[in-house]
Amino acid sequence: MSLEIQNISKHYGDQLALDAVSFSLKKGEIVGFLGPNGAGKSTLMKILTTYLHQDNGIAKVNGYSTSEEKRKVQRSIGYLPEHNPLYTDMYVKEYLAFNAKVHGVSKERIATVVQQTGLTPEAHKKIGQLSKGYRQRVGLAAALIHDPEVLIFDEPTTGLDPNQLIEIRELIKTIGKEKTVLLSTHIMQEVEAICDRVIIINKGTIVLDQSLSELKGGQQQIVTVEFDYRVETVALQTLPHVERVENPGGFQYDIYFYTKTDMRSEVFDFAHDNGLKILQLHQRNTTLEKQFTELTQK
Repeated sequence: MSLEIQNISKHYGDQLALDAVSFSLKKGEIVGFLGPNGAGKSTLMKILTTYLHQDNGIAKVNGYSTSEEKRKVQRSIGYLPEHNPLYTDMYVKEYLAFNAKVHGVSKERIATVVQQTGLTPEAHKKIGQLSKGYRQRVGLAAALIHDPEVLIFDEPTTGLDPNQLIEIRELIKTIGKEKTVLLSTHIMQEVEAICDRVIIINKGTIVLDQSLSELKGGQQQIVTVEFDYRVETVALQTLPHVERVENPGGFQYDIYFYTKTDMRSEVFDFAHDNGLKILQLHQRNTTLEKQFTELTQK
Protein backbone atom coordinates (compact mmCIF):
# COMPACT_ATOMS: atom_id res chain seq x y z
CA MET A 1 0.00 0.00 0.00
CA SER A 2 1.18 3.53 -0.77
CA LEU A 3 -0.43 4.95 2.34
CA GLU A 4 -1.36 3.10 5.53
CA ILE A 5 -3.09 4.62 8.56
CA GLN A 6 -3.69 2.41 11.59
CA ASN A 7 -5.59 3.59 14.67
CA ILE A 8 -4.34 7.18 14.52
CA SER A 9 -5.47 9.35 17.43
CA LYS A 10 -4.67 12.97 18.19
CA HIS A 11 -5.65 15.32 21.03
CA TYR A 12 -5.39 19.08 21.30
CA GLY A 13 -5.53 19.44 25.04
CA ASP A 14 -8.83 17.90 26.12
CA GLN A 15 -10.22 17.94 22.57
CA LEU A 16 -10.09 14.69 20.63
CA ALA A 17 -9.32 15.59 16.99
CA LEU A 18 -8.78 12.05 15.65
CA ASP A 19 -10.20 8.91 17.21
CA ALA A 20 -8.52 5.64 16.08
CA VAL A 21 -8.64 6.50 12.37
CA SER A 22 -7.67 3.70 9.99
CA PHE A 23 -7.62 3.31 6.19
CA SER A 24 -5.18 2.57 3.38
CA LEU A 25 -4.64 3.77 -0.19
CA LYS A 26 -3.02 1.94 -3.07
CA LYS A 27 -1.21 3.22 -6.14
CA GLY A 28 -3.47 4.59 -8.87
CA GLU A 29 -6.29 5.58 -6.49
CA ILE A 30 -7.75 9.07 -6.27
CA VAL A 31 -9.58 9.24 -2.96
CA GLY A 32 -11.87 12.07 -1.91
CA PHE A 33 -11.45 12.98 1.77
CA LEU A 34 -14.61 14.70 2.97
CA GLY A 35 -15.81 16.13 6.24
CA PRO A 36 -17.30 19.25 7.80
CA ASN A 37 -15.08 21.95 9.30
CA GLY A 38 -13.36 20.66 12.42
CA ALA A 39 -13.86 17.00 11.49
CA GLY A 40 -10.12 16.20 11.59
CA LYS A 41 -9.13 16.36 7.89
CA SER A 42 -6.40 18.97 8.29
CA THR A 43 -5.02 17.27 11.41
CA LEU A 44 -4.63 13.97 9.58
CA MET A 45 -3.00 15.60 6.56
CA LYS A 46 -0.53 17.39 8.85
CA ILE A 47 0.35 14.05 10.43
CA LEU A 48 0.86 12.44 7.02
CA THR A 49 3.17 15.28 5.95
CA THR A 50 5.09 14.96 9.29
CA TYR A 51 4.12 18.50 10.37
CA LEU A 52 2.33 17.02 13.42
CA HIS A 53 2.91 13.85 15.42
CA GLN A 54 0.05 11.57 16.41
CA ASP A 55 -0.59 10.56 20.02
CA ASN A 56 -1.28 6.93 19.13
CA GLY A 57 -1.27 4.70 16.08
CA ILE A 58 0.91 4.24 13.01
CA ALA A 59 1.01 6.15 9.73
CA LYS A 60 3.18 4.95 6.85
CA VAL A 61 3.88 6.44 3.43
CA ASN A 62 5.50 4.01 0.97
CA GLY A 63 6.32 1.86 3.98
CA TYR A 64 8.07 4.69 5.86
CA SER A 65 6.89 5.67 9.32
CA THR A 66 5.83 9.33 9.64
CA SER A 67 7.20 9.45 13.18
CA GLU A 68 10.48 7.56 12.71
CA GLU A 69 11.47 8.18 9.06
CA LYS A 70 10.37 11.75 8.44
CA ARG A 71 12.82 12.63 5.68
CA LYS A 72 11.92 9.52 3.68
CA VAL A 73 8.22 10.32 4.10
CA GLN A 74 8.79 13.91 2.96
CA ARG A 75 10.57 12.64 -0.16
CA SER A 76 7.61 10.34 -0.87
CA ILE A 77 4.88 13.00 -0.59
CA GLY A 78 3.88 15.92 -2.78
CA TYR A 79 1.66 18.38 -0.93
CA LEU A 80 -0.52 21.19 -2.24
CA PRO A 81 -2.06 23.11 0.69
CA GLU A 82 -5.36 24.99 0.49
CA HIS A 83 -3.61 28.37 0.54
CA ASN A 84 -0.92 27.75 -2.06
CA PRO A 85 2.23 29.49 -0.70
CA LEU A 86 4.09 30.98 -3.66
CA TYR A 87 6.82 33.59 -4.01
CA THR A 88 5.02 35.92 -6.39
CA ASP A 89 8.16 37.92 -7.26
CA MET A 90 9.91 34.83 -8.59
CA TYR A 91 9.67 33.55 -12.16
CA VAL A 92 7.94 30.20 -12.63
CA LYS A 93 11.08 28.32 -13.59
CA GLU A 94 13.07 30.12 -10.89
CA TYR A 95 10.58 28.99 -8.25
CA LEU A 96 10.63 25.41 -9.52
CA ALA A 97 14.44 25.47 -9.56
CA PHE A 98 14.34 26.56 -5.93
CA ASN A 99 12.05 23.61 -5.08
CA ALA A 100 14.23 21.21 -7.06
CA LYS A 101 17.25 22.33 -5.03
CA VAL A 102 15.36 21.89 -1.74
CA HIS A 103 14.52 18.31 -2.70
CA GLY A 104 17.95 17.62 -4.10
CA VAL A 105 16.73 16.66 -7.57
CA SER A 106 18.12 17.52 -10.98
CA LYS A 107 16.98 20.73 -12.70
CA GLU A 108 16.07 18.51 -15.65
CA ARG A 109 12.86 17.72 -13.74
CA ILE A 110 11.72 21.33 -14.23
CA ALA A 111 11.06 20.90 -17.95
CA THR A 112 9.21 17.65 -17.25
CA VAL A 113 6.81 19.09 -14.66
CA VAL A 114 6.29 22.31 -16.66
CA GLN A 115 5.09 20.21 -19.59
CA GLN A 116 3.16 17.80 -17.38
CA THR A 117 1.17 20.59 -15.68
CA GLY A 118 0.58 22.63 -18.84
CA LEU A 119 2.71 25.56 -17.69
CA THR A 120 4.70 25.92 -20.90
CA PRO A 121 2.85 29.05 -22.22
CA GLU A 122 3.37 30.89 -18.90
CA ALA A 123 6.73 29.50 -17.76
CA HIS A 124 8.60 32.70 -18.70
CA LYS A 125 6.45 34.92 -16.45
CA LYS A 126 6.63 35.94 -12.81
CA ILE A 127 4.20 34.03 -10.60
CA GLY A 128 2.51 37.29 -9.61
CA GLN A 129 1.48 37.81 -13.25
CA LEU A 130 -0.36 34.48 -13.47
CA SER A 131 -4.08 33.78 -13.15
CA LYS A 132 -5.21 31.73 -10.16
CA GLY A 133 -5.57 28.68 -12.40
CA TYR A 134 -1.95 28.88 -13.49
CA ARG A 135 -0.81 29.58 -9.94
CA GLN A 136 -2.47 26.30 -8.95
CA ARG A 137 -0.54 24.64 -11.75
CA VAL A 138 2.68 26.07 -10.30
CA GLY A 139 1.72 24.58 -6.92
CA LEU A 140 1.06 21.23 -8.56
CA ALA A 141 4.39 21.40 -10.40
CA ALA A 142 6.18 22.12 -7.12
CA ALA A 143 4.42 19.15 -5.51
CA LEU A 144 5.54 16.93 -8.40
CA ILE A 145 9.11 18.22 -8.78
CA HIS A 146 10.66 15.35 -6.77
CA ASP A 147 8.42 12.72 -8.43
CA PRO A 148 6.66 11.56 -5.24
CA GLU A 149 4.51 8.44 -5.10
CA VAL A 150 1.80 10.00 -2.91
CA LEU A 151 0.08 13.34 -3.48
CA ILE A 152 -2.03 15.19 -0.91
CA PHE A 153 -4.18 18.03 -2.21
CA ASP A 154 -6.15 20.30 0.13
CA GLU A 155 -9.01 22.11 -1.67
CA PRO A 156 -7.04 22.32 -4.96
CA THR A 157 -9.84 23.99 -6.99
CA THR A 158 -11.06 26.64 -4.53
CA GLY A 159 -11.67 29.99 -6.23
CA LEU A 160 -11.14 28.79 -9.81
CA ASP A 161 -13.42 29.85 -12.64
CA PRO A 162 -15.31 27.10 -14.56
CA ASN A 163 -12.67 26.76 -17.29
CA GLN A 164 -9.80 26.60 -14.79
CA LEU A 165 -11.80 24.12 -12.73
CA ILE A 166 -12.15 21.71 -15.64
CA GLU A 167 -8.46 22.03 -16.53
CA ILE A 168 -7.23 21.33 -12.98
CA ARG A 169 -9.67 18.42 -12.59
CA GLU A 170 -8.37 16.79 -15.77
CA LEU A 171 -4.79 17.39 -14.67
CA ILE A 172 -5.38 15.70 -11.30
CA LYS A 173 -7.10 12.75 -13.01
CA THR A 174 -4.13 12.33 -15.35
CA ILE A 175 -1.61 12.54 -12.51
CA GLY A 176 -3.65 10.08 -10.46
CA LYS A 177 -3.19 7.31 -13.01
CA GLU A 178 0.41 6.86 -11.87
CA LYS A 179 0.29 8.21 -8.31
CA THR A 180 -1.77 7.85 -5.15
CA VAL A 181 -3.89 10.94 -4.52
CA LEU A 182 -5.66 11.97 -1.32
CA LEU A 183 -7.93 14.90 -2.17
CA SER A 184 -9.55 16.96 0.58
CA THR A 185 -12.52 19.05 -0.54
CA HIS A 186 -15.92 20.38 0.51
CA ILE A 187 -17.31 20.14 -3.01
CA MET A 188 -19.34 17.02 -3.73
CA GLN A 189 -19.24 17.54 -7.51
CA GLU A 190 -15.45 17.63 -7.25
CA VAL A 191 -15.40 14.15 -5.76
CA GLU A 192 -17.81 12.80 -8.37
CA ALA A 193 -15.75 14.31 -11.20
CA ILE A 194 -12.32 13.17 -10.04
CA CYS A 195 -12.32 10.41 -7.42
CA ASP A 196 -12.53 6.63 -7.42
CA ARG A 197 -13.35 6.35 -3.74
CA VAL A 198 -14.81 8.44 -0.91
CA ILE A 199 -13.80 8.63 2.74
CA ILE A 200 -15.95 10.75 5.06
CA ILE A 201 -14.69 11.78 8.48
CA ASN A 202 -16.84 13.33 11.20
CA LYS A 203 -15.79 14.34 14.71
CA GLY A 204 -12.48 12.56 14.27
CA THR A 205 -13.97 9.23 13.19
CA ILE A 206 -14.27 7.61 9.75
CA VAL A 207 -18.00 7.24 9.07
CA LEU A 208 -17.85 6.12 5.42
CA ASP A 209 -15.23 4.45 3.21
CA GLN A 210 -16.70 3.32 -0.10
CA SER A 211 -15.99 3.28 -3.82
CA LEU A 212 -17.75 5.95 -5.86
CA SER A 213 -19.25 3.30 -8.15
CA GLU A 214 -20.94 1.68 -5.14
CA LEU A 215 -22.24 5.04 -3.95
CA LYS A 216 -23.61 5.80 -7.39
CA GLY A 217 -25.59 2.59 -7.27
CA GLY A 218 -28.47 4.68 -5.91
CA GLN A 219 -31.43 5.15 -8.20
CA GLN A 220 -32.01 8.90 -8.10
CA GLN A 221 -30.18 11.36 -10.35
CA ILE A 222 -30.66 14.99 -11.28
CA VAL A 223 -30.00 16.27 -14.79
CA THR A 224 -29.64 20.04 -14.95
CA VAL A 225 -30.11 21.46 -18.43
CA GLU A 226 -30.27 24.95 -19.88
CA PHE A 227 -31.98 25.42 -23.24
CA ASP A 228 -31.96 28.42 -25.55
CA TYR A 229 -35.74 28.75 -25.20
CA ARG A 230 -38.39 28.28 -22.54
CA VAL A 231 -39.94 24.80 -22.24
CA GLU A 232 -43.09 23.82 -20.41
CA THR A 233 -42.22 21.57 -17.49
CA VAL A 234 -45.08 19.24 -18.42
CA ALA A 235 -43.27 18.51 -21.68
CA LEU A 236 -40.13 17.43 -19.81
CA GLN A 237 -42.24 15.28 -17.52
CA THR A 238 -43.02 13.04 -20.51
CA LEU A 239 -39.42 11.77 -20.46
CA PRO A 240 -39.04 8.23 -19.08
CA HIS A 241 -38.41 7.71 -15.34
CA VAL A 242 -39.09 11.37 -14.43
CA GLU A 243 -40.13 12.03 -10.83
CA ARG A 244 -40.45 15.80 -11.11
CA VAL A 245 -39.16 18.84 -12.98
CA GLU A 246 -38.14 22.17 -11.40
CA ASN A 247 -37.43 25.50 -13.09
CA PRO A 248 -35.07 27.47 -10.79
CA GLY A 249 -35.06 30.39 -13.23
CA GLY A 250 -34.64 31.43 -16.84
CA PHE A 251 -34.34 28.56 -19.30
CA GLN A 252 -32.70 26.19 -16.80
CA TYR A 253 -34.43 23.02 -15.58
CA ASP A 254 -33.64 20.42 -12.92
CA ILE A 255 -35.04 17.06 -14.01
CA TYR A 256 -35.27 14.39 -11.28
CA PHE A 257 -35.08 10.84 -12.61
CA TYR A 258 -35.46 7.59 -10.72
CA THR A 259 -33.24 5.11 -12.57
CA LYS A 260 -29.63 3.88 -12.67
CA THR A 261 -29.42 4.64 -16.40
CA ASP A 262 -27.68 7.92 -17.30
CA MET A 263 -30.55 9.99 -18.70
CA ARG A 264 -28.53 12.74 -20.40
CA SER A 265 -28.93 11.06 -23.79
CA GLU A 266 -32.72 11.23 -23.39
CA VAL A 267 -32.48 14.97 -22.70
CA PHE A 268 -30.28 15.39 -25.80
CA ASP A 269 -32.88 13.57 -27.90
CA PHE A 270 -35.67 15.71 -26.42
CA ALA A 271 -33.81 18.89 -27.39
CA HIS A 272 -33.13 17.61 -30.91
CA ASP A 273 -36.73 16.50 -31.49
CA ASN A 274 -38.05 19.88 -30.32
CA GLY A 275 -35.58 22.09 -32.19
CA LEU A 276 -33.86 23.28 -29.01
CA LYS A 277 -30.19 24.03 -28.36
CA ILE A 278 -28.58 22.90 -25.12
CA LEU A 279 -26.43 25.63 -23.56
CA GLN A 280 -25.29 23.53 -20.60
CA LEU A 281 -25.95 20.04 -19.28
CA HIS A 282 -24.71 18.07 -16.31
CA GLN A 283 -25.82 15.12 -14.25
CA ARG A 284 -25.34 14.39 -10.58
CA ASN A 285 -26.26 11.59 -8.24
CA THR A 286 -27.91 12.59 -4.97
CA THR A 287 -26.58 9.63 -3.00
CA LEU A 288 -23.24 11.20 -1.98
CA GLU A 289 -24.86 14.44 -0.85
CA LYS A 290 -27.46 12.54 1.16
CA GLN A 291 -24.86 10.27 2.73
CA PHE A 292 -22.66 13.21 3.68
CA THR A 293 -25.56 15.11 5.25
CA GLU A 294 -26.90 12.10 7.13
CA LEU A 295 -23.52 10.97 8.42
CA THR A 296 -22.23 14.39 9.50
CA GLN A 297 -25.40 15.67 11.15
CA LYS A 298 -25.95 12.72 13.45
